[in-house]
Amino acid sequence: MKKVLVVEDNESNLYLMRFLLEKNGFQVIEAKEGTQGVNMAKTETPDFIIMDIQLPDINGLEATRRIRDAEVNSNIPIIAVTSYAMVGDREKAIAAGCTGYIEKPINPDTFLAELKKYM
Repeated sequence: MKKVLVVEDNESNLYLMRFLLEKNGFQVIEAKEGTQGVNMAKTETPDFIIMDIQLPDINGLEATRRIRDAEVNSNIPIIAVTSYAMVGDREKAIAAGCTGYIEKPINPDTFLAELKKYM
């Protein structure tokens, strides 16, 4: 069973992602702040990470940089999932170290297929 770390502070989004992932056989661990997500990425060794960009402490781009800089699981796929949909935001996420980028709102019918492109 693959383990996924979901770093998301919005309860509704977290619930939906957890539901979809668990329904499809993934073990889900959660962090609601960027710093907590960085620490869990180091200690929990997830198979991939879903990273919100807007978080209450450090943003998801900084959290991604810290995970990449830690060199623990440095090749782990990190998929940005965000409501940021402005021109250039995808490029900023990739430059910070994200493997992929999915825009919110999440479409339950296509979410898993989108994630699998980056795994």
